[in-house]
Amino acid sequence: MKTINMKTINMKTKITELFNIQHPIIQGGMHYVALAELASAVSNAGGLGVITALTQKTPGDLANEISRCKDMTDKPFGVNLTFLPMVNAPDYPGYIKAIIDNGVTVVETAGRNPEQYMPMLKDAGIKVIHKCTSVRHALKAQQIGCDAVSVDGFECGGHPGEDDIPNMVLLPRAADELTIPFVASGGMADARSLVASLALGAQGINMGTRFIATKEAPVHDNVKQAILAAKETDTRLVMRPLGNTERVLNNPATQKLLEKENRLGKTIKFEDIFDEVAGVYPRVMTEGLVDTGVWSCGMVAGLISDIPTCKQLIDRIMSEARQIIQNRLASMLAG
Repeated sequence: MKTINMKTINMKTKITELFNIQHPIIQGGMHYVALAELASAVSNAGGLGVITALTQKTPGDLANEISRCKDMTDKPFGVNLTFLPMVNAPDYPGYIKAIIDNGVTVVETAGRNPEQYMPMLKDAGIKVIHKCTSVRHALKAQQIGCDAVSVDGFECGGHPGEDDIPNMVLLPRAADELTIPFVASGGMADARSLVASLALGAQGINMGTRFIATKEAPVHDNVKQAILAAKETDTRLVMRPLGNTERVLNNPATQKLLEKENRLGKTIKFEDIFDEVAGVYPRVMTEGLVDTGVWSCGMVAGLISDIPTCKQLIDRIMSEARQIIQNRLASMLAG
């Protein structure tokens, strides 16, 4: 790895001002990854760390996790709350009450439209950033009162939506339409990601897969090593026939699922793939059984070659961003 000048730049954007953070870098909410250890490390490094609410089984468990995070950082951090299309929905009002009662100032919403819960959040003075995979959904988030959006390109790990628009097109389209600030998500790993996203109209970046491969990420080392070994060609799209597309790391379970999708075609039901997708994350992330099922991973794995601390990673991104902006790009304007 090349030696760089670690003098950082304090970058001021609408996102740093909105969330009262030093650097325009947000850690994505990730199931069984975004726990207090990771969120606090990101926040202590000047970014915005995020705890995933639904990894916690009950609102009381979430309150305890928020308390643990507060013991590890005095910086702002957020909570991700994903609204799932389920018959027996989680206790969303209970989770929101735990967020409010414990003084969290930022919530990242994802999944279904959060409109019915916006009054609870906004009345408590909470800043809401909603994750979107299309411009039309970003505009809806803006309309219902979200303070910012995270625009998720087709490259992302997890659910990229069904439009298949990569960030080189999606981000400037969002910039053309939105009046609230947005961050770029999907394919984000380094200073080049940050500077490119800023050039395309974003006010910062959101990183998921990149933050799994850090020392503080509370996951089994097998997971981190799998990401390091992966190339940009080593992800696959699954559950597309179900209208719930997910980008995951290619492994034997992924191949088995894809074979089922190909064999069953339009007749496939969620029950048919239960073994490959249900209850997988504790076994993968905690036990390190990385081939036991399908798990989210972005194409950005091809850009990940080390396991730094969160501070080392963020300092490096900001230092190299300074060099790109002040040296490489500025030199192109000479004369």
